[in-house]
Amino acid sequence: MKKLGFPRKRFGQHFLQDNQIVQRIVAAIAPQPEQHLVEIGPGKGALTLPLLQQGAVLDVIELDRELIEWLKQKANIFKELSIHQADVLKFDFKQLVRKGQRLRVVGNLPYNISTPLLFYLLNYANDIQDMIFMLQKEVVDRLIAAPATSDYGRLSVMLQYHCRIEKIFDVNPNAFYPPPKVDSSVVQLIPYSTPPVEVMNQKHFAQVVALAFSQRRKTLRNTLKRLFDIEDIQAVGINPKARAETLTLNEFAQLANVVTLREAM
Repeated sequence: MKKLGFPRKRFGQHFLQDNQIVQRIVAAIAPQPEQHLVEIGPGKGALTLPLLQQGAVLDVIELDRELIEWLKQKANIFKELSIHQADVLKFDFKQLVRKGQRLRVVGNLPYNISTPLLFYLLNYANDIQDMIFMLQKEVVDRLIAAPATSDYGRLSVMLQYHCRIEKIFDVNPNAFYPPPKVDSSVVQLIPYSTPPVEVMNQKHFAQVVALAFSQRRKTLRNTLKRLFDIEDIQAVGINPKARAETLTLNEFAQLANVVTLREAM
């Protein structure tokens, strides 16, 4: 029988063990008694227990049944804790929303699902107050990247449209057991009540962004030819020979709105 709480490679588990880093993350979250927190991937409770000790009302979502048993043993004195054994990429966050109260979602995210999970959480942006995550530093660099930089891509555009993003601090691999082969960063994402640019149809926006970055080294005239003629791209003041990585958030919005207006005609 495998020892409870031992990290599993197939789940991408790296357990946070540096107490100073834990305290910095808890301080960044700064839970208040009236707030409803949701922790993704609690692992061995490095964040879970300090948050509960500060009086947080906390739901945790964990896939690993053995870790759930570990948490039940360690946190059974806290009535404010609810544990959900589930695949977070299929979890319905709306079931946790209480009337008039949005969720605060936190966690040391498994690196092997972090990017799809960020996109998945955008489906619940209206129900989320903020998100504070530990992520691979490379992913955070992409989240905050500016146009015309090597880190700027689909993830940058889509998350910057939906959220205000701020990197809080970096974390050395030695803060984990086992240590990952990469550095990590803690980041806060706050969903906008009103996005920074006007998009008439979010599905069209997502489609344009995905197509534009589908072949990163090719120009817009090639990647977007399913949607636009060269003249269409020029009409909104964008060079068809430009690459997706040079476009601003507003320029992507302009292209998406062309698709929306054309379909409405």
